[in-house]
Amino acid sequence: MELRQLRYFVAVVEEANFTRAAARLHLSQPGLSAQIRQLERELGHPLLHRSGRSVTLTEVGEAVLPYARAALAAADGVRQTADEFTGLLRGRVALGLISGAARHAFDMASLLADFHAQHPRVEIALTEDTSDRMLAAVQRGDLDIAAVGLADPEPPPGLSLHLLVDVPLVAAVTPDDPLVGDARDGAIPLTALRDRPLIGLPRGTGMRGVLHRTCARAGFHPHVAFEATDPHVLALFAARGLGVAVIPELTPDEAAARGLRTLSITDPDLRGRVALAWRTDGPPGPAARALLDLLRKELIPQAHTTPATG
Repeated sequence: MELRQLRYFVAVVEEANFTRAAARLHLSQPGLSAQIRQLERELGHPLLHRSGRSVTLTEVGEAVLPYARAALAAADGVRQTADEFTGLLRGRVALGLISGAARHAFDMASLLADFHAQHPRVEIALTEDTSDRMLAAVQRGDLDIAAVGLADPEPPPGLSLHLLVDVPLVAAVTPDDPLVGDARDGAIPLTALRDRPLIGLPRGTGMRGVLHRTCARAGFHPHVAFEATDPHVLALFAARGLGVAVIPELTPDEAAARGLRTLSITDPDLRGRVALAWRTDGPPGPAARALLDLLRKELIPQAHTTPATG
């Protein structure tokens, strides 16, 4: 029995088809079939049902599969450990980013380029999604690390956080909006938004979660009339008089350039937070651990900068 035969067996199971598995492994289909039959002869049992278009596991195959995967994982672990000692880190990192993370709050693209230059054998798989779904993916182990927006300052169960951005959220309106006249020292209470059409990020994002959670504590449900995935688009909608945009804080000059007035929100105030998230017990592979160490070292917590959208 050879490791490559176990790898072939697992590939056929995952693809449920010899043709697709052969293409994935860059082998001929007859050659792949011959290797699987040789493995079955050595074990003394058929592992696969070959009738019909889809290949399925026999009872013995189902029992053998977990051990085959464990043996392959162990072999990969041996190889990775040896590579670490020689400086040839390899592996795969699954990284999640909220929309706009690579261009707004921090220069993620440059950091990933630097990491790739140091570790060219490491494959980085990027996912862009809402914060809620990515936090769940990190908890399941589908993602190693994720940059997410936070609806709650406390980390979800089983996860650790490294805060990247923490800024006030403000109400952005046209200069002639009634809220401007009602504001005191440039601030309005959260309850002033109770009966107003709001412009915000979609459900599942950290900023939207903050808005709903805080309004619920104040005794009302926010009416979000317009949604967009980019705070800059939210500001544009507000400038056209479509409602009150709840966005990260802008400087007076930035607001004026967009034809807006921004008002602080108090009683309570709202915060937009972005953080790195990973499992508390740590990413499973050395490549993911190395990337996490780099990100935590280089991404210093920022304030009064525009966070990404999640």
